[in-house]
Amino acid sequence: MPVKPIRLFGDPVLRMTAQPVTTFDRELRTLVKDLTDTMRDAPGAGLAAPQLGVSLRVFTYFLDGEPGHLVNPDLTLSEEQQDGPEGCLSLPGLTYDCKRAHGVVARGFNEYGDPVTVEGTQRLARCIQHETDHLDGVIFIDRLDAGQRKAALRAIREADWADGAGPQVKVSPHSTFGRAL
Repeated sequence: MPVKPIRLFGDPVLRMTAQPVTTFDRELRTLVKDLTDTMRDAPGAGLAAPQLGVSLRVFTYFLDGEPGHLVNPDLTLSEEQQDGPEGCLSLPGLTYDCKRAHGVVARGFNEYGDPVTVEGTQRLARCIQHETDHLDGVIFIDRLDAGQRKAALRAIREADWADGAGPQVKVSPHSTFGRAL
């Protein structure tokens, strides 16, 4: 089972916009299998390729016993909103209420390049939006209100998996000629 390490918050690949898939080959099918196996092992409801360090527009999901994946998704969101708990495998152990569209119609392709349409509400809609955000370099805490985002960032700094490391301050290698920075 090709379970891969999941990239954690702070890894630059999670903030990059993923590239569209242009070749539907064995390599893509291997990526979909790796995503699925890693997501199921974690366990999680969804996993996007950037979370494995691959900057391609692919994600998998597993909800209510139904596995799926989507390549190059394009979303149409309902105007109706939902507010509910959301977590992320790249932010282990953290869950916050997050506003999302209540319904979604996602169009894209399967691993063979065949067109696929996935329609869902509630959890499936939330999952598809969350994973598509990963493909755009957006993490769900970016969608929280200011107070929740502040609490989430504090929890991240204190998390065991973050090693307590906050943002690093870089010092210029150039002389300041005795002047303060």
